[in-house]
Amino acid sequence: MIASRLANRAVIRLSPTDDSESVADFLQGLVTNDVTGQLPVYAALLSAQGKTMFDFIVWPAGGGALLLDCEADHAGDLVKRLSLYRLRRKIAIEVDPDVAVHWRQQIGDGAASDPRLADLGERWIAPLDESVEAVDDAWLKHRLALGVPEGHCELGDILWLETNAVELNGVSFEKGCYIGQENTARMNWRQKVNRRLVVVPQEQSDEKRRKAAYPELGKAVDHLRVSELDPAALPEWQRSALSTSGLA
Repeated sequence: MIASRLANRAVIRLSPTDDSESVADFLQGLVTNDVTGQLPVYAALLSAQGKTMFDFIVWPAGGGALLLDCEADHAGDLVKRLSLYRLRRKIAIEVDPDVAVHWRQQIGDGAASDPRLADLGERWIAPLDESVEAVDDAWLKHRLALGVPEGHCELGDILWLETNAVELNGVSFEKGCYIGQENTARMNWRQKVNRRLVVVPQEQSDEKRRKAAYPELGKAVDHLRVSELDPAALPEWQRSALSTSGLA
């Protein structure tokens, strides 16, 4: 059996408990991306100030349900946060222990390209089979090699646009309002993204600006001023973010 399971990911299922309820409409008013169109999409739930609380990938499911591919360590907190906004809506929100997230680096059949960046590989959700070997270490190495940050440890409390959300297809500026939308839209309109999350060699990491370190891989994730960045040292997908600043 091919190793593919991401053991550090969990799946949250949002399901209507009444035929008149729309999970997509509920989530649409909360998260940064358009979940009413083609899925999967990358999105986040922000604070009112536009800072990142949770990032995830939204998947379609049968019966009007949606699935959130998220960090396992923070899945319970995400369920609680979403439940606060549910009020009297007839929607069940819970971690689904019977399914798992899978990943492979190569292109295959029957899976979806990662909505953030095609080079990240392919993902899919399937019934849980614990005999399938986990590939979290391989995923981390591949993700950092491409300079893509994710998760609470790396993104937490950072303004969403400073996490490279535009370049990684994590925000829609055409959908309606969502939590944190005002500050996020203002930053985009004014081109006021003054800092960026970047993956750097650990020996070059600034401890005061470091969000996460991976000494076994010689990598760190730093939150740096755009004016300090060398475009030549960045992955190609990230260089476009600096072009409007005259740095690329």
